Amino acid sequence: MPYVIAAIVGIFVIILLSCIRIVPQATEYVLEFLGKYKTTWSAGIHFKIPILEKVSKKVTLKEQVLDSPPQPVITRDNVTMQIDTVVFFRIFDAKMYTYGVVNPVNALSNLTATTLRNIIGEMDLDGTLTSRDLINGKLTGILDDATDQWGIKITRVELKNIIPPAAIQAAMEKQMKAERDRRETLLQAEGHKDAAITRAEGDKRAMVLAAEGERDARIARAEGEAKAIYLAKKAEADGLRALMEAGIDGTVLELKKYEALATVANGRAAKLIIPSDVVDTVKKNVIFSETSGLGDQTQAATDPQPPKKADPCCDKE
Repeated sequence: MPYVIAAIVGIFVIILLSCIRIVPQATEYVLEFLGKYKTTWSAGIHFKIPILEKVSKKVTLKEQVLDSPPQPVITRDNVTMQIDTVVFFRIFDAKMYTYGVVNPVNALSNLTATTLRNIIGEMDLDGTLTSRDLINGKLTGILDDATDQWGIKITRVELKNIIPPAAIQAAMEKQMKAERDRRETLLQAEGHKDAAITRAEGDKRAMVLAAEGERDARIARAEGEAKAIYLAKKAEADGLRALMEAGIDGTVLELKKYEALATVANGRAAKLIIPSDVVDTVKKNVIFSETSGLGDQTQAATDPQPPKKADPCCDKE
């Protein structure tokens, strides 16, 4: 009898412990009473009625990732390509997630594939390859609206890979190579053009600088010559002014003229023609006659005779 009581007590303790449930953080339990939804347990410790109540589903509230396999889609210009997507979602209502749809993750995957085909079918190949952000935004909006009744919140959708057919890829590579060759040719042409323009501008600048240098040199030479002439004339004027201030009369001026004539006549084989009025003036000015020697009649000097040698014969006599 004591063994039976102990067994009964042990079974009771085991059943009691099984009725105690601890719900971890970011998790919710859906509780049913006799097969009908009763409540949703959040994080913490909870108790349930044995046999009558049971936990129908454990739902995590963390953000989850659905990596869909590549899906064949056809563009508006009839190009078939493979596109795979990544869907980020989280569950905001455990009851709706439990009773809204059978296998919600599989339903979300199929909904993503069909929505992606509809969106890509309205775009051409080039638009599909260059409009990732547009496709992501449309997918996010459509999926989020469709999954609200399932208790799922779509936070983000990304296109992971867009794989066009091999022939399209080869054509695109050829197109890109041709585009790169064209850009290279244009860049080389631009470089040659810029170099030619730079050389022409350099030559033009050099010619301008040379012309400016020649002009400045001519101006400097002209200014130097003008200054020299100015100084020479200024010196003559200063000399004349000094003579005038010294009270020089006309006789002295005439004398200066004759001194100049004498200087001119000083060369060899020089013939000097003096006007008659000049001769008269010379005769009147004794100072000039004595100074210059004009009018003097002087015998030409005879060559000196060599000394006679003594004759020994005659000198003895």
